[in-house]
Amino acid sequence: MRSEIFEAFAQLAKTKNIDKDILESVIKDSFTKMMEKKYGTEANFEIIVNMEKGNIEIFLYKNVVAEVNDPNTEIDVETAKEKSGEELEIGEEFVEELPIEDFGRRQVLNLKQNLYQKIREIDKEVTFNKYKDLVGEIILGEVYQVKSNSILLVHNGNEVIYPKSEQILKEKYRKGDTVRAIIKSVEKKSSGPPSIVVSRAEDQFLYKLFEVEIPEIYDNIIEIKSIARDPGERAKIAVYSNDDRIDAVGACVGMKGMRIHAIVRELSNENIDVINFTDDIALYIARSLAPAKIQDIYVDTANKTAKLKAEEDQISLIIGKNGQNIKLASRLTGYQIDVLRDDKEIDPKQYEEISSELKNKQ
Repeated sequence: MRSEIFEAFAQLAKTKNIDKDILESVIKDSFTKMMEKKYGTEANFEIIVNMEKGNIEIFLYKNVVAEVNDPNTEIDVETAKEKSGEELEIGEEFVEELPIEDFGRRQVLNLKQNLYQKIREIDKEVTFNKYKDLVGEIILGEVYQVKSNSILLVHNGNEVIYPKSEQILKEKYRKGDTVRAIIKSVEKKSSGPPSIVVSRAEDQFLYKLFEVEIPEIYDNIIEIKSIARDPGERAKIAVYSNDDRIDAVGACVGMKGMRIHAIVRELSNENIDVINFTDDIALYIARSLAPAKIQDIYVDTANKTAKLKAEEDQISLIIGKNGQNIKLASRLTGYQIDVLRDDKEIDPKQYEEISSELKNKQ
């Protein structure tokens, strides 16, 4: 019976990827509680778990006495001789190996339940710690169930939640499809395994895709300064080169657009604008609104607002479809951007006009 118990839990621990030393500790702890329940906390016993041989041995130690007062810790000379076949004297120690069967069916069942519970708790903790360290990283999961408000994925035998709010809406999935996404959050639950949530809509997912496709970003030669996305539709990303010899935008786009096209395909043809970051906020805002051309920009750095002027034929480009271009530019730069029309006046005390050579710098 002990072999069956050991094999069952060793196999369970293997499938759950639980360390052997941890399993050994769990088994010892569970058997210790069973021994204390049967023989009391004063009993002297030893539990030996051999992980290599798959064996569990339980030894109970008793003092040899003339008259027994506590049968859990003492044994008389005659009984000791009968059980061991040896002549033991008063004061010596008697050692008895206990078969698991002697504990009775109910106690053995309780032992199994206790072991299962402990392994489940350890598995939950191991899974939580593993995925907590992976937050912000890309994983590849397989779709096994499509629901109305979420998709359930399997990753390394663990259930992963892909909520509708974190999906690129134009993408459709079927059972068996593979999904690349970043781990957005991992939370413990009162019962069951931890909740692992992934996303393809997060700005961080685009960041990680650039990191994977562009070695200069991975090596920190090029930095990603800011990202703004409308997932699946359009994104803007500001990059900066720490090496004057390397053009940040050119490195991200790649020869004939190969690098950026790989990312665009992964994101279901999301249109990605890559711009050069600059500390010149007016120029930065102008670049963020590309392909529109800006005439003048008035910046209020204290309140992080900007007002701009442009030719009438550029207004629709600045705003973009459903206001998408100007909204993304605002999120990218951190400035509230408004377009001035009909020659509205600017209070020079509130705004600083920055227009010299702006057209050439864009």
